[in-house]
Amino acid sequence: MSVWEKRHRLFIEGIMPQRALLRFKRAGIAVYNAKKPQKNQLVFSVKEKDVEKVFAIYPKVCYNGSGKSAYVVSDLGGIGLAKPIEWAKRRIGFLLGAMLFCVGTLYVDSYVFGVELKGTHVYRREVEMLLEEYGVKPFSRYKGGNEDVVCARLLSLDGVEFCSVKKSGLRVVVEMRLSPFAKRNEEKGDMKAKHTGTLLTLTALKGTALKRVGDSVQVGEPLVGGYFLTESGEGKQVIPIARASIACTYEAELSAYSEEEAFAQAYLNAGLADSDTLTEKHVEVRGGVFYVKLAYTAIESINL
Repeated sequence: MSVWEKRHRLFIEGIMPQRALLRFKRAGIAVYNAKKPQKNQLVFSVKEKDVEKVFAIYPKVCYNGSGKSAYVVSDLGGIGLAKPIEWAKRRIGFLLGAMLFCVGTLYVDSYVFGVELKGTHVYRREVEMLLEEYGVKPFSRYKGGNEDVVCARLLSLDGVEFCSVKKSGLRVVVEMRLSPFAKRNEEKGDMKAKHTGTLLTLTALKGTALKRVGDSVQVGEPLVGGYFLTESGEGKQVIPIARASIACTYEAELSAYSEEEAFAQAYLNAGLADSDTLTEKHVEVRGGVFYVKLAYTAIESINL
């Protein structure tokens, strides 16, 4: 019998159930794999097309109103390929959903949604620029095969003694370790503002804060002094470690073909860094000229 032919496993119970098999044989019903779990029980299989013939000879209990049949026959379900086919028919919606989920997962998994840097953040900008050079950037397809080249170039940076690049889920994970003997390029002197705007936050781990939250600051104006005052009022020089956020605005009149182009020009002209956050944009046309206003939060730090 071919494995592709559908079969059903049946259970029959009654006195000397083997006699029932003789009746099936006389009716032209082929019986396969007959087993006798107990004295008055048999388990066997027949072709799917013969199932109705079996129940025509010995009706199911629920249809046998008299209850006087010598044998009770029950259908235990399909076997071989019949069982998974029936299971698939009953769950076709689930299977299609699972298949679409797997296909979608494989498709999404080929993309990169972000870069995670482990070990040290000293060379974060260099890492992001290098990955982008090889086509690895957020919300783009991952282009593998250049991991060793990227690592080699990162290892050429001062103080880097270990590097690994790998894709993990939807992120590219870059791990870097610096040599304990590597010299840090520390900035000395005051921390000076690189943007004009309103100071939102200022954290000085080392040094003396010279501005308060809410103050207006200008480019080049000191935010944190490279010193701290002793109890005697004497200033002692230190290497400042600090971080600040500044609310900034950029306004310009630009010639462009569309609002999108005008916004793109303004965004580039404003020079937002990767760590900066755009908080508001406004574009309007007056007499063929685009007036663009951008509001953003700039992040500045020293020796962090």
